[in-house]
Amino acid sequence: MEEYGEMLGDINLTIGMLSKEDNISKEDIYGHLTSFIQNTDILDDTIVQRLIYYTSKDMRDEEIPREIRMLAGEVLVSLAAHDFNSVMYEVQSNFRILELPNEFVVLALAELATSYVSQSIPFMMMTLLTMQTMLRLVEDESMRQTFCLALEKFSKSIYKYVNHWKDFPYPKLDANRLSDKIFMLFRYIMEKWAPQASPMHTLAIIKAHGPTVSLLLHREDLCEFALSQISWLLIQYQDKENDFYITQSLKQILIATVLYDTVLPKNLRRSILSSLLHQICKVPEPPIKENKLEASSCFLILAHANPVDLLDFFDEQIRSTNEAVRTGILTLLRSTINAEEPKFRNHTTSIEKTIKLVMGDLSVKVRKSTLLLIQTMCEKGYIEAREGWPLIDYIFSQFAMSNRNLEKPVKSNSQEHENGEKSVQETSLEILKSLDPLVIGMPQVLWPRILTYVVPEEYTGTLDYLFNIIRILIMAEEKKKRDIQESTALVISTGAVKLPSPQQLLARLLVISILASLGQLCGAGAIGLLKIMPELIHPKLVEMWKTRMPALLQPLEGSNASIVLWETMLLQLLKESLWKISDVAWTSQLSRDFSLQMGSYSNSSMEKKFLWKALGTTLASCQDKDFVSSQINEFLVTPSLLGDQRQVLGVSVINKDMDLQMSFTRSITEVGIAIQDAEDQKFQFTYKEMLIGFMLNLIKDEPLNTLASPVRWKVLIAIRYLSKLKPPLSLNDHLNILEENIRRLLPLPPLEKLKSEGETDKDKERIKFLYERSMDALGKLLKAMIWDDTDARNCEEMFNLLRMWLVSQKEWERERAFQVTSKVLTKDIEAPQNFRIGSLLGLLAPHSCDTLPTIRQAATSSTIGLLCAKGICQEVDRLQGLQEGLDSEDEQVQIKISSKIAKIVCKFIPSEEIQAFLEETLDGLETLNPMCTKACGIWMISALKEHGALLEDQLLEILSTIYHHMPVLRQKEESFQFMLEAISQIASFHMDAVVNNLLQKPLPFDRDTKTLWKALAENPASSSKLMRALIRKLEARLEDDVAGTDAISVACAMYEVILTGAHITHLYPKLFTLLLKLVSCSLGQKMPISNLSQRRRVMQLGERQQFPDPCRLSTATLKCLQAQAMKEGLAKESDEGDNLWTLLSNADTHHIGVCALARSMAVWQHGIILDIMEHLLSSLTSSSENYRITGMAFFSELMKEPILWKHGNLRDVLNFMDQSARDSNAILRQMAIRGLGNTASGAPHKVRKHKQIMLECIIRGLYHLARTEVVCESLKALKKILELLTERDISFYFKEIVLQTRTFFEDEQDDVRLTAILLFEDLASLTGRRWKIFFAEEVKKSMISFLLHLWDPNPKIGAACRDVLVICIPFLGLQELYGILDHLLEQDLPRARDFYRQFCMKLAKKNQEILWILHTHSFTFFTSSWEMIRSAAVKLTDAIILHLTNQYVELLDREQLTMRLQALRQDPCISVQRAAEATLQTLLRRCKEISIPL
Repeated sequence: MEEYGEMLGDINLTIGMLSKEDNISKEDIYGHLTSFIQNTDILDDTIVQRLIYYTSKDMRDEEIPREIRMLAGEVLVSLAAHDFNSVMYEVQSNFRILELPNEFVVLALAELATSYVSQSIPFMMMTLLTMQTMLRLVEDESMRQTFCLALEKFSKSIYKYVNHWKDFPYPKLDANRLSDKIFMLFRYIMEKWAPQASPMHTLAIIKAHGPTVSLLLHREDLCEFALSQISWLLIQYQDKENDFYITQSLKQILIATVLYDTVLPKNLRRSILSSLLHQICKVPEPPIKENKLEASSCFLILAHANPVDLLDFFDEQIRSTNEAVRTGILTLLRSTINAEEPKFRNHTTSIEKTIKLVMGDLSVKVRKSTLLLIQTMCEKGYIEAREGWPLIDYIFSQFAMSNRNLEKPVKSNSQEHENGEKSVQETSLEILKSLDPLVIGMPQVLWPRILTYVVPEEYTGTLDYLFNIIRILIMAEEKKKRDIQESTALVISTGAVKLPSPQQLLARLLVISILASLGQLCGAGAIGLLKIMPELIHPKLVEMWKTRMPALLQPLEGSNASIVLWETMLLQLLKESLWKISDVAWTSQLSRDFSLQMGSYSNSSMEKKFLWKALGTTLASCQDKDFVSSQINEFLVTPSLLGDQRQVLGVSVINKDMDLQMSFTRSITEVGIAIQDAEDQKFQFTYKEMLIGFMLNLIKDEPLNTLASPVRWKVLIAIRYLSKLKPPLSLNDHLNILEENIRRLLPLPPLEKLKSEGETDKDKERIKFLYERSMDALGKLLKAMIWDDTDARNCEEMFNLLRMWLVSQKEWERERAFQVTSKVLTKDIEAPQNFRIGSLLGLLAPHSCDTLPTIRQAATSSTIGLLCAKGICQEVDRLQGLQEGLDSEDEQVQIKISSKIAKIVCKFIPSEEIQAFLEETLDGLETLNPMCTKACGIWMISALKEHGALLEDQLLEILSTIYHHMPVLRQKEESFQFMLEAISQIASFHMDAVVNNLLQKPLPFDRDTKTLWKALAENPASSSKLMRALIRKLEARLEDDVAGTDAISVACAMYEVILTGAHITHLYPKLFTLLLKLVSCSLGQKMPISNLSQRRRVMQLGERQQFPDPCRLSTATLKCLQAQAMKEGLAKESDEGDNLWTLLSNADTHHIGVCALARSMAVWQHGIILDIMEHLLSSLTSSSENYRITGMAFFSELMKEPILWKHGNLRDVLNFMDQSARDSNAILRQMAIRGLGNTASGAPHKVRKHKQIMLECIIRGLYHLARTEVVCESLKALKKILELLTERDISFYFKEIVLQTRTFFEDEQDDVRLTAILLFEDLASLTGRRWKIFFAEEVKKSMISFLLHLWDPNPKIGAACRDVLVICIPFLGLQELYGILDHLLEQDLPRARDFYRQFCMKLAKKNQEILWILHTHSFTFFTSSWEMIRSAAVKLTDAIILHLTNQYVELLDREQLTMRLQALRQDPCISVQRAAEATLQTLLRRCKEISIPL
């Protein structure tokens, strides 16, 4: 508070300084004030008013420097944020009709219009009217520029209002009146000022031109004028400094033409295009960057509006040889395609044809622009198969041309020429690098013609990217033809393109492959192509290359690949391939192609040397001796071969104690065997543990990176025999021994790496021998220790030691683990009785699809061994037969075989172990490689199909396990789908249990729960069962017309199910009524905290307000249902749009939403509607008031459908509505009355039959003054019903209806006023002889309302008043007034003052009494809440006083009238002030005329 006081003191002191004449300090003061006002939220009103006074004064003071006046104006405008009306009043007070204003006043008005559009619009008409009177007074050039600036700002503000008036916080204004004034101002400026304007003034007109013409285009009557002004704008393209602003204005106009769907005349459109193109292609002076960007934006707008015309223009212009024009058009086409204009895509062929017109242009700039355009077309999918190939050919041809041009010496501009050609070359390569050959349409363009660039030497520089493109295309092609067993080898050329022969391809790719040894990308690409395209070379090579290529690629995996070794392997591949093909003609042709390629490489190049060797190899394989001889004589020159520098490094392992250790180990082994053979059951070998410990120490000393000694092998044998001796070892001892041995063997490097340590082949063989023996010994040790134990749990514990190795990420470790496991699980073992196989099967079986055939075989052998261990041997032969097929490298074959094995094995998994099996497969889905993951899913589904019906007792645990894995599995798409399929499989057996389990999930459902519902819904086997189960749940939970959280859960589940697009036709009536009932019963409820998930409970207190609204959740489901119903033709779009659901979920507007929902029902589906009506009939007698309102609202709309009266039960509903029309609940009463009114449309005969009851019910609603909606509904219902009745039918109620209707003429609600006036008009036509005099008197009393509301804020009410006056005037015998009323039918309404004077003049001649009655009633309207009505009342009073006879003037209460008019002179509305002043003058004049004092 103290700080605020100090701040207030400072600002008052600052304001006080403004009263001084010191201009120097004022500049600082206004700078300080600007900062203060912008950073202060609330300013004291006194301070604001003082600041307005001083800033306005300084802003208009001609003696003060211009900079200070400008600052004062800025502060004044910023004060509008605190008190807009005061600022506007101050500015308007200095902006007077027919007075030339201060320049800064105009600028302030313009700035207010821009900064405060919403507040400024209501004042805009007055501002424009005043401004119109000033234009002829302006002679000063600077002032004219100011008025142009104001016109620009005003036009922008009105344009914003015209297009966004719904966002403004007041009723819609007549924007046409505003645009009329803008039109007159603009026309005057263009006709009077523009022809003689200076350059600066012209620039101001240009800036105002765009916003003004854009605004005028929204008027059909002004559109032609607006378009005619564009030519003037185009003519101004003369001054480079103005070009940007001209283009900017032109862009605004083009945007408006698109917005208002305005068609530009052809000549004008062509002029615009030519002018804009000139802005982009200016020579010699390049365009300003900003102007060029604006011009490009204009082209994008024109492309959207009329792409055909634009392309025709481009086609015409690009035919010129002008470099700048061509590059400009190509750049524009590129930017348009980049903008992804949808209409442009339909004209791809035209674009391609346009490009072809410039393909022969040798200009570097044109070539580069063409390439960049082609690149964009490729990226955006604009290449078509029919016309696209020349564009691709152009890329390669430009690369080759640049190469040739760079080799030529150029005399002049050599550096510029070189840079240009390099740029073209780089662009060509960049296009190929980024080219996506699989984009839509591209494969048809490229394949197989792209192969034509592989062989020619001029395209060698493109090979890095060319090979990648071909690789992608071939892989895509092979994917399509995977199941087609026929060759795709290229035999003949297709079309106009000559394709390379298979021999040419092989020769070129082999030569380029040699570069792979140097690490060059094109070399790796070449060998990669050879790997995947054997069919293109020769069908016989497919199988051979499939096995040879992996071995061939191994030397490239190291960092130091031997060039000689790589060369030798390539030549060996060539030799074997030719032997496999065994075709003399084919081989001869290959040798010719090798020879032909000799000239493509330099003599010293590696490629040339290899080419000679390849040629020699080919000739050596040719069986045609004569051909070989001729080739040798003609071509062959023997090169000096490269020496074989290969070197093999080995490692020698020498251990001085090795012999001693081996002798000792051998001795221990023999001792163990001897004791075991003795079969002495009582003998206890006391050194057993010590010796085993010593053996383990020997193994621990062995290095983990090599296998150079037999220690591991021998020690494992020794431990195996020792372990069998007594005393028996404990479980922990067994675990320690096995773990240590496993850790010393399984992590060894791969066998090939171990072998590479050997110096000689003999060393390598020995290492392999030791490796195999060691693994065999480990398997036997495990087998012995595990199965010698009779405790099933101990066996399982020991087996678990292999788990981490069985799922290792290292392929060789996994391979060893499975080989060991297969030795443990041989067919001859017998497991303990309680040994559980479920978990082990889940661990082992999925590896039947692992990456290595050895793993697949071992995993399957282990699976079969597990079954045999449990005595299950029935299907062993069949399983082993299937196992043989797992050697196939085809992944689909592997999956198929694994699936068959799964179907057999899963039959034998004990039901009580299914959960353990599932847990293991779920773990596999998380961690294993893709193929094993797929196998896990297959095995899991197979098990569930086999045992699903028996899992009821384990169901909750199984579901819990699956849910636990969901967060991780979600990251792996395929695994996640298997998990969802598992849930669906379980549900197919136990739908109710699964549904109950999922419904217990906390609300709102998390992503995983939603996904589960979706999966169940998308499963064809369970979708219908699922929805029926949910319907039963919801029906049960809404039985008492009360919605609990459990019902909301069902609705949320239904939402997810319906969202999948499940068909609902047969269930729709039940679903609809249940969900509507749930929405109704959940209105206003809050979500119980106890039902929220734990993560929600720990939120901060403030966040708990975000808990989901039960009714909104229910409404969301109903919305989803209706969306699906619309797709299936069961419902139609609501007239409320998306607002329907907001209405429906709000307790205050629920009934409105229900009515809108009822109107959206597809009445033509009357069978479905009848079912809905039958289900919903019980709502009318529900104990829930909300549900009764829902039912009544729904039926109230159906009452107007004749077809439903014919087939439905609406007769019973009518009785309920009669009763509910008397209900104490206002909304229920309103809906019942609406239904009675709608009966007039649906069953007119019912209205005539029950007219007395219905009229009494509805008339009673007119007395419900506390609820306007009931009154309004009653008025509407009466209007509908009275249209069916005669004057005799309503004679008894006529007077009451008329009197009650009149009471609502001045109601604040537009709808009530309008309906009352329309009803009064209908009553006029029902006035019989009995009530004619009474009605005439009521017309007299009502005349004042009808006359004043002609200018009601709501134009519909004004029109209704006009019509009711025409109907009611005959009751007063005033038919002579028809001519005056006819003026109200004109397009432009007469001014209120003129109309009232003419009306009262006619009326005064006919009936002075009625004129006097109008006067006596007019006082009431002086205090109306509507400004327009107050103004009209004063103007009517003016007209009455003017035409009263002297006798009636003397009767006026002049004192009272004068006092009221004086008060109205202070009215906030200027119109009322002026009208009151004019009326006082009229009263004074009339009093003077008859000489009576005022």
